[in-house]
Amino acid sequence: MATTAAALRLTGIKKSFGATRALRGVSLEIAPGEVHALIGENGAGKSTLMKVLSGAHEADEGVMEIGGRPYRPAGPHDARLKGVAMIYQELNLALHLSARENILLGAESASLGWIDAPASRERAQAAVAQLGHANLDLDRPAGTFSIAEQQIIEIARALLTKPQVLIMDEPTSSLTLADTEKLFATIQRLRAQGVSIIYISHFLEECRRIADRYTVLKDGETVGSGAMAGASLDHIVTLMTGREVKDLYPRTEHAAGEVVLEVKSVASAPRLKGASLQVRAGEIFGLAGLIGAGRTDLLRTIFSLDAVDAGEVCVVGAPGVKATPRARWAQGLGFLSENRKEEGLMLTQSIADNITLTKHETFGRCGWINGARQRTVAQHWVEQLQVKCRDASQPIHQLSGGNQQKIAIARLLEHPARIFLLDEPTRGIDVGSKAQIYQLIGELAAAGKAVVIISSYLPELLGLCDTVGVMCRGELCAIRPRAQWTESEIMRVATGSVEPSSDPSV
Repeated sequence: MATTAAALRLTGIKKSFGATRALRGVSLEIAPGEVHALIGENGAGKSTLMKVLSGAHEADEGVMEIGGRPYRPAGPHDARLKGVAMIYQELNLALHLSARENILLGAESASLGWIDAPASRERAQAAVAQLGHANLDLDRPAGTFSIAEQQIIEIARALLTKPQVLIMDEPTSSLTLADTEKLFATIQRLRAQGVSIIYISHFLEECRRIADRYTVLKDGETVGSGAMAGASLDHIVTLMTGREVKDLYPRTEHAAGEVVLEVKSVASAPRLKGASLQVRAGEIFGLAGLIGAGRTDLLRTIFSLDAVDAGEVCVVGAPGVKATPRARWAQGLGFLSENRKEEGLMLTQSIADNITLTKHETFGRCGWINGARQRTVAQHWVEQLQVKCRDASQPIHQLSGGNQQKIAIARLLEHPARIFLLDEPTRGIDVGSKAQIYQLIGELAAAGKAVVIISSYLPELLGLCDTVGVMCRGELCAIRPRAQWTESEIMRVATGSVEPSSDPSV
């Protein structure tokens, strides 16, 4: 690729944090209007590299150029002014401000020192309309939106400055198939306008569909790159992991037993209007649906995080007590939030504290915890789940997103739960770690555990689950064995394109 053709060139980028060498000499080159997939396992250095490019970190060594000119941003705001915008995997919104204020933050329209409110509002509205969400209420506080809706706000903010280079770090991890299609259409428009896009995703099928070229990182180094057309996904996975991943959706033999969870016409304001289902021991039950369809609301209501306005949740074989999250834990339910940053983990605490959070009383007496015993138990799960960390005493905020997710799952295993409620359990996890999580879920089912899993990634549901239920506009409209579903049929039900049956189990 000629020097004059490169919109972005990174050469020999190195970055260390103390003794940890996050980047060992990464080189990357992107042409104008090119979508370039940056691929690698959690901890490979992708996010660190992008933080260097977007001005959040300063490189220790190496050269960056944009359009053939030296590029060394003084910070994220300076990077945006120089034409580089980034959408982080972990959302970075001011939750107390409105959606409109978040989209415009630092980029408001102004005249003679005064903010031009009408022009600013028009620009914010155009940004969300470009993503297919023209009806989003921009006056609502950002914190009142779902994770997926917050991600739409984050993407709109990045597009507002019309960047030359747009970095997307796991942009579809919380999006449904319909919203992903809208995002891809936006990417195609940006590509046609000459915007260069760095696309980071663990969904290799997405990378193959949307990207022109790819670069694979492993252990902070570039280990492969090339044209995406004709590239073998098996080859890319081997570059990523250093090994072959032969079966992404391993099937562990298991059989459904007696009903252990029954939900009877449950409703919870404002979104969950009605849902009935039965889950059996040894069954993997999947929930599909669009953003706002009520999937997360249903799991939160089952776990008593949200109030039951109508209907009943029955945990079979457990004492009938007042429904609270503490009581649900005691009944053998475990809940994994889709939002590990805000709800799922204590980011300032150690791995050991997070894993043993729900059973501290078993690790000591009189309010004192036996730290050595606690760390021993936590280290067992670190090894079992192949968590990349120093040891179980390491603060969890220092781990990559995928390794944080493994620790959140480890807490449910240590408790132990017999009914697992998993909301987007593989969000932000690389392909190798996904296979490990899928294997674990299969082993849980084989051991007689019941698993209810929400996923916006339909191949995951169809590859993993025994039964799939589809939600639409707050109602659980259809429940069928996996073999009776296709991706297109799930989307037809989820979008209301077919008339729901009076019996959701058909």
